[in-house]
Amino acid sequence: MKAYVVNEPGGIEKLQIQEIDKPTPKAGELLVKVKAISINPVDTKTREGKAFYNALAENPPVIIGWDISGVVEAVGEDVKVFKEGDEVFGMVNFPGQGRAYAEYVAAPEAHLAHKPANIPHHEAAAATLAALTAWQALVHQAGLKAGQRVLIHAAAGGVGHFAVQIASYFKATVIGTASPENHDFIRNMGAAEQIDYHQYDPAKVVMDADIVLDSLGEENTRKSLGALKDGGTIVSILGGAKEAVQEEAKKRSIAAKNYLVHSSAEDMEKIAELMRQGHLRPHVSHVYTFKDLPKAHQQVETRKTRGKVVVSLDE
Repeated sequence: MKAYVVNEPGGIEKLQIQEIDKPTPKAGELLVKVKAISINPVDTKTREGKAFYNALAENPPVIIGWDISGVVEAVGEDVKVFKEGDEVFGMVNFPGQGRAYAEYVAAPEAHLAHKPANIPHHEAAAATLAALTAWQALVHQAGLKAGQRVLIHAAAGGVGHFAVQIASYFKATVIGTASPENHDFIRNMGAAEQIDYHQYDPAKVVMDADIVLDSLGEENTRKSLGALKDGGTIVSILGGAKEAVQEEAKKRSIAAKNYLVHSSAEDMEKIAELMRQGHLRPHVSHVYTFKDLPKAHQQVETRKTRGKVVVSLDE
């Protein structure tokens, strides 16, 4: 089978297509014929030698990527939920060896969900790492409830546009930061209030949020404390809740948390059900062919993508 191998870290030219052996599913695993792959910022950082590159390099070849949608071709022993021919999607082994940039992926049954019939593969692949991050951060970490005010930074981005929809589904009031050209987009996703982060400091416009979801890092995490009520919660998905930020947060009984998403079939099934019911819809702004996967990395690196970037193997 064909797969993208990174023999050494660097630019997009380090993504090299090679012929390697098709994986064999172990007990509890499925062999998935991949139909679509989602590309995330963590993918580009890993390719550069940051993020999880060193960990992946301990078990070469280095094949990055974690988000897939596809069809089950074979099942290993003890697989109970899926069978050959099932359409599945999920985030595989994150933050470990996902090996998603390939025509076939061996994935644990415990990381996948049935793909909703009303969602095509390229959209299902998009609703994996980013959607799981939004769900786990808001629901599990922040305890999202109806009636709360939720500030979501970078609301038009991959994680952000899912977070807006999830918070809206929970009947929270959503405030989103975005460029003016994305205000209609996040409004249509469910953001009742939109803030142009170029002109306004959100913490000086919003001062009564129950929850803040931060995807920008330490400086923004610290500034966003001012947007929260006493006793509120801020969740940073980029490690922004450093010790100094947490000490400042404690003075107002604010919970300042860092969070890294993890693979979970249970959470994937909840996301799948929201998509089946029409409450959650991935926005895919760019679709590339497998041979053009390096161009997908270039698009992600602009940091200006609305929604998600996906690679389709359905050629």
